[in-house]
Amino acid sequence: MGRAVTLRDPCTTRYRSRFNAEPPGCADEAGRVAGRSPQVDQTGVFLPMKTVMRVLAAGPAALLVASPAMAAWDLNLRVGVTELSREIYGLHMLILWVCVAIAVAVFGVMIYSIATFRKSKGAVAASFDHSTTAEIVWTIIPAVVLVAMAVPAARTLVKIYDMRGSELTVKVTGYQWKWQYEYVDHGVSFFSTIARSSDAARQLRSGVAPGSVEHYLLEVDHPLVVPQGRKVRVLITANDVIHSWWVPDFGMKKDAIPGFINEIWFRADEAGVFRGQCAELCGRDHGFMPVVVEVKPQAEFDAWLAEQQAAHQAAQAPATKTASSAPSDVQDAALRVARAE
Repeated sequence: MGRAVTLRDPCTTRYRSRFNAEPPGCADEAGRVAGRSPQVDQTGVFLPMKTVMRVLAAGPAALLVASPAMAAWDLNLRVGVTELSREIYGLHMLILWVCVAIAVAVFGVMIYSIATFRKSKGAVAASFDHSTTAEIVWTIIPAVVLVAMAVPAARTLVKIYDMRGSELTVKVTGYQWKWQYEYVDHGVSFFSTIARSSDAARQLRSGVAPGSVEHYLLEVDHPLVVPQGRKVRVLITANDVIHSWWVPDFGMKKDAIPGFINEIWFRADEAGVFRGQCAELCGRDHGFMPVVVEVKPQAEFDAWLAEQQAAHQAAQAPATKTASSAPSDVQDAALRVARAE
């Protein structure tokens, strides 16, 4: 005699006790047995289906409401105001569209192959496992694409590091947490620190709303001033730890390393005030080390530089006078001998 086989009922008690619902398919099966049409399950795995549909419908509405706030965000590189920043932006867009074209071609072929040559349509897999022609093609085409992208990239890199023809040299030294600017061969030097208004607002329990401070954390007491349309060479170093001098509108960022001098250059074609920050974690007040560069027309810059030189000479005059009035070692020795005689 054959042994009786008991089939396990899929509608188990464990499922009912855990999810407080019938397992999928059981209600439909019971309906078919009773002659009723199966019911459509409206319950998701974790959330009711109605709740899921409401969330999906609310998503586009939330994006429409948030669109004015999102408009303030810049999701691409800045075109900038310098010759180099525009070239970097153009190179970025060129490579971006090349990558987009490659992605469209690759994913297009892949999706077409998946949809057309699927098993349900009777497709039979190829029996070959090697093709010299295919390997040559998919090696040469990427190599040509890479060389084509490398040529403009190399041209831009060479231009970035070409310091010839500089019309002004400024030495930038990073400190915790401020910058020192020295105009080489012009006798002008000063420190640039965060503005007092921003420094006061950032203090705990200061009572000052950061939103009420103009250019909060991006304003300084003494900005770097450069002439418009002139090639400015910037020598960058540090006195204590590694910093990074960065102005997005110039398209330039370079680390300031103690004991080492990096260099960049820029030529600002537009007058105005351009802001940046230290871009290297340099300690407790790293976030309070802004960079501000003011670009002035040549005549205004010349007047500003002459004013700074006069102020520097006036500050040095008392010290020079005091040093010259003090007797030298030889004079002091001669005076002692005369008194002894």
